[in-house]
Amino acid sequence: MSSSLLSLAIWVPILGAFVVFAAGNAQNLARWAALITAIAGFAVTVPLYLGFDVTQAGMQFVEQRAWIPRFNIEYFLGVDGISVLFILLNSFITILVVIAGWEVIKDKVAQYMGAFLIMSGVMNGIFSALDAVLFYVFFEASLIPMYIIIGVWGGPNRVYAAFKFFLYTLLGSLLMLIALIYLFLASGGSFNLLEWHQLRIEMTPQILLFLAFLVAFAVKVPMWPVHTWLPDAHVEAPTGGSVVLAAIMLKLGAYGFLRFSLPIAPDASQYLAPMMIALSLIAVIYIGFVALVQLDMKKLIAYSSISHMGFVTLGFFIFNQLGVEGALVQMISHGFVSGAMFLCVGVMYDRMHSRQIADYGGVANTMPKFAGFFMLFAMANAGLPATSGFVGEFMVILGAIKFNFWIGFAAATTLVLGAAYTLWMYKRVIFGPVANAHVAELTDINSREFLFLAVLAACVLAMGIYPFPFTEVMHASVDNLLKHVAVSKL
Repeated sequence: MSSSLLSLAIWVPILGAFVVFAAGNAQNLARWAALITAIAGFAVTVPLYLGFDVTQAGMQFVEQRAWIPRFNIEYFLGVDGISVLFILLNSFITILVVIAGWEVIKDKVAQYMGAFLIMSGVMNGIFSALDAVLFYVFFEASLIPMYIIIGVWGGPNRVYAAFKFFLYTLLGSLLMLIALIYLFLASGGSFNLLEWHQLRIEMTPQILLFLAFLVAFAVKVPMWPVHTWLPDAHVEAPTGGSVVLAAIMLKLGAYGFLRFSLPIAPDASQYLAPMMIALSLIAVIYIGFVALVQLDMKKLIAYSSISHMGFVTLGFFIFNQLGVEGALVQMISHGFVSGAMFLCVGVMYDRMHSRQIADYGGVANTMPKFAGFFMLFAMANAGLPATSGFVGEFMVILGAIKFNFWIGFAAATTLVLGAAYTLWMYKRVIFGPVANAHVAELTDINSREFLFLAVLAACVLAMGIYPFPFTEVMHASVDNLLKHVAVSKL
């Protein structure tokens, strides 16, 4: 049974999506079918965590079958301590997205729910693929449901935002495809990622490979300066689209660095680390200032995501255990916190149909329960100790100070900037007297909204107070990766 768990994690949501599509115009049936499928999709991923051997650095739950034998392409799946948590996070977030869209989406409900289920299965495929062609197929396939979600259920400029999202990410992927073909030839005709990790490649090709992967993954993270598609996509996407985009899709690029760039081009990774650190610090500091001047809540949280993901890439390229593990913890935490922040904005948007900070004020007077949840998530976004937002940032800052004091000092400015833009937004929206008649008519969260906010609040607090179950899983795999990068392949 354990050997087919990854296939189940991929195909249960995808096949379930077609059941949801079959519901057609029976909206309630589509909602319940989507919820049952999402819960089943999460249930099959839980044994991956429970049965995971934390002492092993290699791949577990491996499945390997011939797929296109002529080109030596395999259906090859496996997870290690770096990837297993993302499969759980992805499947968990899918359940919340289905619940969040339960009453809000009234048009094409079956298609909306089905698109998210397909997205969930495809994402699990990306995190578990060990064959490069299989990875590429899933990587590209993930664009389609998100493109449709933004383009069909998004805001007034949804077509522009969907095209920009699609073109940016597709262009980056084309360079990755060229790199994959080069590696196929260099390895004597194999697309096996684990074999590619053992290749000895000269420095110049390594640098070119690294740069090709960089373009593909930097767009997905997104890193400065290829970040401009993200605020547009977030603002126009429906709430569920924003949640999945922030909580899962941004992680694909960061994950790609750990699965491709660092192990395949270790010498180039070390050689180009100063450039990666500089780009990461620009994202952390400059984008933090950009977030400060936003008038739209979704745009502010989108820029905040870019700043937080700058922390992730910084952690990877300081090449120490604290930095890499801190970056991975930050990725998981960001999934909870940014997802929760976008859900909070969605709760207010459903009532007021505005995301402008200026249209709010005094929300605590009419929505006290909601204000309490929003406060917790705002504090986590600012990196308050005892929330998940603090753990990853603190580990990366410690790792950065071990690497170089001034880099650590520069990274730590995000704690000040993060608090500034998050709490300033919170103050203007939630505190003070009731700003207008629309705010006065607001009703507090209902039981459905309470459910998904309470679940995320529990996750944020649990990870902040006791992060060991997360760090324990990744420790052996991160240690193995760093030893691999430290040993020159030339």
